[in-house]
Amino acid sequence: MSTLLRLNGITKAFAGVHALKGVPFDLEPGEVHALVGENGAGKSTLIKVITGAHAPDQGTLEVQGTLVEHNDPVRARALGIAAIYQQPALFPELTVAENIALGLETGGAWRRIRWGERCTRAQRLLARIGAAIDAEAPVRGITMPEQQLVEIARALGANARILIMDEPTASLSDQEVANLFRVIRELKGQGVGIIYISHRLEELPQVADRVTALRDGSLVATRKMGDVNRAELVRLMVGRELSAVFPKQTVELGETVLEVRDLGCRESGVSGVGFRVRAGEILGLAGLVGAGRTELARVLFGLTPADSGQILLRGRAVTIDRPERAVVLGIAYVPEDRRRHGVVLEMPVAANMTLATLRAVSAHGLIDFRRERAVATDLVRRLAVKTATIDTPVGHLSGGNQQKVALARWLAAEPAVLILDEPTQGVDVGAKAEIHRLMGELAARGMAIVMISSELPEILGMSDRIVVLHGGRVAGTLDRAEATQEAIMELALGHLPAHGAAS
Repeated sequence: MSTLLRLNGITKAFAGVHALKGVPFDLEPGEVHALVGENGAGKSTLIKVITGAHAPDQGTLEVQGTLVEHNDPVRARALGIAAIYQQPALFPELTVAENIALGLETGGAWRRIRWGERCTRAQRLLARIGAAIDAEAPVRGITMPEQQLVEIARALGANARILIMDEPTASLSDQEVANLFRVIRELKGQGVGIIYISHRLEELPQVADRVTALRDGSLVATRKMGDVNRAELVRLMVGRELSAVFPKQTVELGETVLEVRDLGCRESGVSGVGFRVRAGEILGLAGLVGAGRTELARVLFGLTPADSGQILLRGRAVTIDRPERAVVLGIAYVPEDRRRHGVVLEMPVAANMTLATLRAVSAHGLIDFRRERAVATDLVRRLAVKTATIDTPVGHLSGGNQQKVALARWLAAEPAVLILDEPTQGVDVGAKAEIHRLMGELAARGMAIVMISSELPEILGMSDRIVVLHGGRVAGTLDRAEATQEAIMELALGHLPAHGAAS
């Protein structure tokens, strides 16, 4: 069989800045070819050239030996190219079956819709990837991981020969990841070629045959996956030794800042939760998908107020019935889905960074733009945000830099408690290390941090103590010294480890 996809010398520049510099790339039938690099390395631009969203300034694209000229999204789909992106592009008011149909059905506006066939096809595609999702459910009512699976099902239904997966496991549980890898193996057996983009380097040996690393728009190397380890991949991506992805600082802990006693919320499924967080402490919240971690964060921030138990700040009982009250009390929350809830993509960097502190940059009800720009410029410098100017829309930034802007908004408010939900999800190893370094600096300044993460290395590497949730309750609490991946998983599954666990 001929090579499925071949790119030769792809060059692309935007406003004189080269995003790609003569990049070659190829994909064989039945192969998973991983594409890695820091945010801004050129991965997204290369994918957009393949899918027809961008036309290269130089270079050629071939599909099964045939030169493709004047590529565009419609032609790319006709050539059997499909892409699954990290952020699902679904219509929330339509059902799962309708969203899948939009990517598959053709015909005129007055064609007859066969609703039964549409639903049956959607349910069959979902079952193929092991997704227990009702095809007739509205998308607005399903979770982010479920939306990701709907996107995958839609791409599979299009019978793509070249499938691009951009961070497909970012929002999936371990079981859902295992299902996805099973589907990938099936597709490989059918001759489908897969371009696999992921910042989770530890999963690449499980799924990839080859790996290509980009840096600053240029090809660094293409290797067989079995010939490189994680440390070598990091060196290829960042061009230097990464001294520590988890630069944990030793901080002298202060007084208890946040205490939760027997906290419950029927709407969120949280019940009888209790823990404490001290000044300078990073408390990790671990658990499987559906354990109640994000739900607990939403209760603490007043998005779904508690209906039982107590929340105490510096020993004083408080009522948090809405986010505005949480902010006044000094609690900040950076949510999991930064693109929907963490930043306003259309607004510039400066406006995003000062949204939580408008009173501080306003006078007589009007924004003092000079003060706003001064605050934003300082935050961009402190957090090393990579942006052309503070007037650049946040939607133009990479994922890691969007996350930094979301963090900056709350740092400007100088909260006492910072809740971070999946703070490094979908960002590259360099940005991950920077965010971890920042967390350490904030803890050293006396901030109490609650960190939710699905990555056990992150939980183990950054937490002083770890609270493990199961079924909306605390299954156990582990000190840093006694915490292991095995101990956390035992508690997350509802089992008590052999050595016991503090509660």
